[in-house]
Amino acid sequence: MIHGSSSKKIGSNFWVSARGPQDAKKMKMGGTWLGLPVGHHLLALGHKHFSNKWRNMMDFRKFRLFVCLVGLSCASFWLFYSNLTEFCIFCENSHDYIFPIETFRRIGGNFSQLPDIDCHKNPPFLILLVTSSYHHVDARMAIRQTWGKERTVAGKRLVTYFLLGSTVNLSQQADIAAESQKYKDIIQKNFTDTYYNLTLKTMMGMEWIHRFCYQSSFVMKTDTDVFVNVFYLTELLLRKKRTTRFFTGFLKLHEYPIRRRGSKWYVSREEYPGKTYPPFCSGTGYVLSTDVASQIYNISERVSFIKLEDVFIGLCLAKLKIRLEELHSEQTFFPERIRFSVSRFKKIVMCHEVEPSEQLSYWNRLVTENHGGVL
Repeated sequence: MIHGSSSKKIGSNFWVSARGPQDAKKMKMGGTWLGLPVGHHLLALGHKHFSNKWRNMMDFRKFRLFVCLVGLSCASFWLFYSNLTEFCIFCENSHDYIFPIETFRRIGGNFSQLPDIDCHKNPPFLILLVTSSYHHVDARMAIRQTWGKERTVAGKRLVTYFLLGSTVNLSQQADIAAESQKYKDIIQKNFTDTYYNLTLKTMMGMEWIHRFCYQSSFVMKTDTDVFVNVFYLTELLLRKKRTTRFFTGFLKLHEYPIRRRGSKWYVSREEYPGKTYPPFCSGTGYVLSTDVASQIYNISERVSFIKLEDVFIGLCLAKLKIRLEELHSEQTFFPERIRFSVSRFKKIVMCHEVEPSEQLSYWNRLVTENHGGVL
């Protein structure tokens, strides 16, 4: 060992030495400070500097690659978004886009039952389309005797027809055919008559309007458990002075899909992925100009199917860019049950949850006290 120099052993076979105390430098390796010669120290520093520079260069290259990838992703998304209008159904005031999963398909084939009317000769001002089924015969009879009876109001002709699906029971189908033959007010096609086929049933009505009675002015879609004040409705429509691109009812502007299984209105994310529905009117009763019925029919096959009929109509309206309107400054459409009084019912268009016997009593009292007993 050379005198005047210091040395330190690391491990069993590795020695680090320095010429003298004045040349010794401290360097930390693995938590231990070691004495290194100046030359070795400078070499280590150079290597460390080169490593840091190389690492920084590699980090910069990685960062630049990352920026390029992000840019390409953004460009791809922009190209996709620029073509989105062909696929987007409801993109109005929301970032929730609805893509067609299974588009609506019209019911093929001929009508099995048709009403007896020639709209070319004497087109009605208002057609009331009432969704019904085989078992609602009492409700249909009550409506035929009350607000659904063909009449003239303020010089305008009003008619009512019932929308039915088919039944696998041949006896029941024969009863429907006999009822249609007697009253000539049933519209029917060959599809299973269930609640979740209400979209098909309503679109059947739109098809009938489009094909056979586009000369009429207005259409009201409603249900058999609804009371309609056709006098006040006609008055408001004449006062509105709108005959095109018109749609009104009980407006639902901020409705959310119900994701709770077991609910009557449950809709899966597969059926409707969006967080909110487009604006629509309660299916208990809404009124539209006849041109809108034809437009809905024409565009329906470009709209994703949903079993909730009123929401489906809302999707069609969003696609057509037709805005919902209020019929009156006061509420006139009531999608729930309300207590009857002549003073109140003479200023409503419709209310829900009305039994057949109530249809008769409400109507008789309304027309007796408010319209001089003219039925």
